Amino acid sequence: MINIIGLGYIGLPTALMFASHGVEVVGTDYNKELVATLNAGKTTFEEAGLDDLFNEAVNCGIKFSTEYQSTDMYIVAVPTPYDKESKRIDPAYVIASVKQVMAVCPKGATVVIESTVSPGTIDRYVRPVITENGFVIGEDINLVHAPERIIPGNMVYELLHNSRTIGADDKAIGEKVKELYASFCQGEIVVTDIRTAEMTKVVENTFRDINIAFANELVKICRSDDMDVYEIIRIANKHPRVNILSPGPGVGGHCISVDPWFLVGDYPTYSNLIKQARLINDSMPDFVLERIYNIMKENGIKEVSKVGFYGLTYKENVDDVRESPTLQMLESMERHLAHGVKVYDPFIKADMVENQYHDFEAFLNDVDLVVLLVGHDEIKENMGKLKGKVILDTRNICSIEGTYRL
Repeated sequence: MINIIGLGYIGLPTALMFASHGVEVVGTDYNKELVATLNAGKTTFEEAGLDDLFNEAVNCGIKFSTEYQSTDMYIVAVPTPYDKESKRIDPAYVIASVKQVMAVCPKGATVVIESTVSPGTIDRYVRPVITENGFVIGEDINLVHAPERIIPGNMVYELLHNSRTIGADDKAIGEKVKELYASFCQGEIVVTDIRTAEMTKVVENTFRDINIAFANELVKICRSDDMDVYEIIRIANKHPRVNILSPGPGVGGHCISVDPWFLVGDYPTYSNLIKQARLINDSMPDFVLERIYNIMKENGIKEVSKVGFYGLTYKENVDDVRESPTLQMLESMERHLAHGVKVYDPFIKADMVENQYHDFEAFLNDVDLVVLLVGHDEIKENMGKLKGKVILDTRNICSIEGTYRL
């Protein structure tokens, strides 16, 4: 049996995938309400294919509990935020989970850390917890790092098809865990050491962050001298070895906007490019606010209450708001005492912010300037309804004449 610890955006799909492929699974989370919801037969967030996978896993016998289980295999998939001052990882959730595993696990158990961590985190924080509880690593407890590699909006497909990395002290243990993941993973599974697995995952997300930052820096350069960044990128990308990404209002989600800071915090002397990329991407929400201010002046819009933000999530067609650029913009406006902007997102059912609408038509009726911050399918399919509005398109999805862009 596998006890999967943490039933959030990563732990829950992983638990369901194992269970639906014939592995006995108990999913554990400290959140009693979340566990109660799952035991009532309902998923806790929207994701394509997740409900079907949930039903299949339930039929295969998956169980959900607030209690840690006594078993020989644990997968820890809890959050790993970073300290905003030091930029270093905050390992508190991982440490707490491993401590509770140590309280119930038998000798010979394998503990797999699936949470994304900075290089050396397992050496600095996880190993001491195990040894302090009287276990000898490699004899009493086997330690493995198998970082997740999926993205909201395409989780089920990517769990099945993406390659995986298994980091282990002992190659034989790594191969055993590889065999476990191969129960559902159709991609290549690479076995390596733990520090390499830690670094590889952080490097993947840092690579993406740096490339997004290049596009975002280009948009600032082009805006300063009245050039069309989208046309420039389109033409440049015709070169066979150039693939510039699209600029946007910022970088959200728990991976790209967080993981590069781990390297900045741990290696400040060597991470100059990485730090600058993070600063560029973190500056984009304020850059968008400046664009909004100038567009308001140009169009005689004097009240913030006539501005509408379309989109609260960090990316299209998901309900995930972690590190959302829209939320960052709202926080920045709050600091500057600007109130009244309207907000709408079809994927966010609960009231998260002030002046949040749950009806698209009502939202449009109450604003003069619409800021497109997320490219949900809903807005792409209803773009004609924006005619007559002043539009700032931060995602380059609107072809209505007169639309402003970044």
